[in-house]
Amino acid sequence: MLSAAVRHAARSVRHCSSYVKQTRFLFELKENDETCRQALKSGSFYLFHNLSPLVGKSGSSFYAPAVSGPDLLQVLRSCGEERINLEDSVLVGCTNSSIAQFALDLGSFEKSAIEEKFTGKFTDLRKAALQIDGEDGSLICKAQSLLRWHDCHQYCSKSGEPTQKNVSGSKRVCHSNGIIYYPQISPVVITLLSSGNRCLLAHQEHFPAGMYTALAGFCEIGEMLEETVRREVAEEVGLVVDTIRYSGSQHWPFPTSSLMLACQATVKDDKLEINRAEIEDARWFTLEEVIEALQVKMMPSKLPDGTLPVWLPPKFAIAHQLIQEWVQEQKALQS
Repeated sequence: MLSAAVRHAARSVRHCSSYVKQTRFLFELKENDETCRQALKSGSFYLFHNLSPLVGKSGSSFYAPAVSGPDLLQVLRSCGEERINLEDSVLVGCTNSSIAQFALDLGSFEKSAIEEKFTGKFTDLRKAALQIDGEDGSLICKAQSLLRWHDCHQYCSKSGEPTQKNVSGSKRVCHSNGIIYYPQISPVVITLLSSGNRCLLAHQEHFPAGMYTALAGFCEIGEMLEETVRREVAEEVGLVVDTIRYSGSQHWPFPTSSLMLACQATVKDDKLEINRAEIEDARWFTLEEVIEALQVKMMPSKLPDGTLPVWLPPKFAIAHQLIQEWVQEQKALQS
C-alpha cells in the first residue's frame, strides 16, 4: 500500500501536470487564430447583454450558465438574429477537460429570449458579483473587463484607424501601422492601516451610507508599491507610514479593470489630518468594533436612534480579506 506521503506527491504531480496542460492550451488559443477558431465550435460561452452577465439560480445558489456554441447559435437563429458572430467573443479560460471558455456580449439583441431559453437573468455586474461565489464569479469579472476593454479600444490612438481583434481577444492590431494593443489593468494599492490594537477605516462620499473600508489609491507612473502606500496615506489622512507588509492581490472590475495590491501597514503617530477632498471620514476602530461591524449585513437599516451601523465590504472584496486578516492577528496576540 502506498504511504500518505507518496499519495500526496502523486496528487501534486497530477495537479501540476493538469495546470501546465491548461496553461499551454490557453497560450496556443491566444497565439493561434485557427486553433482558437476551431475551439469556438466546441467551447462554452458566458453571455452578457450590454456588459451585464447572464445569471442563473439553482435553489438558493446563483451561477453563470455556460452555454454551448451550437445551442447559442440555434437560439439566435430561431429569433431571426444573424448578425452575432461567435468570433466576437473573448477567451476567458478553459476547463480541466480542455473545453475553451468564452464570453460574448449580445449587445442590442432582445435579451428576453435568451433569458427564457437559458433560464437566467441579465444582471448588473456589481449585483452578480455579490451573488455568485467561486470560479464563476471570477470568470464573469474577467470576462466583463475584457469585453469592456475591446469596446473602448476599437480605434488606434495614433492613426485613428480601426483596430482588429484577434480571435481569442488577447490583443488588437492596427494594420495601418502595426501597433499591437494588449488589454490593460490599472494597479491600485489598498492598505489597512493600524496603530497598536486599532485599525483605520475610511468612508468616501460616493460609498453607500455607513460603509467603511481600507484606504485605496491608484499607483502613479514611476512609483513602486511601497511609495504609493506612503503617498496615499499621507495624502488622505496625514500620517507617515512606519512598516509595510504585502498581503495579496485581486482583480477588481469596477469601474473598469484594476489590480488591487493589498497591504498591511503601521504608523507610530495616529493623529489624523483628513483630506476632505479625498475622503469624507476616517476613524480608528478597536478590535471589538471591527468584529461587530463584520456581523452587520450589507445596506443595513437604521438603528432606533436614526443612525446607521458601520458595515464593511462584502466577502468577495480583498478589503474584507485584509480586515479579517488583521482581526485574526489581533486575536492571536491576545491569546
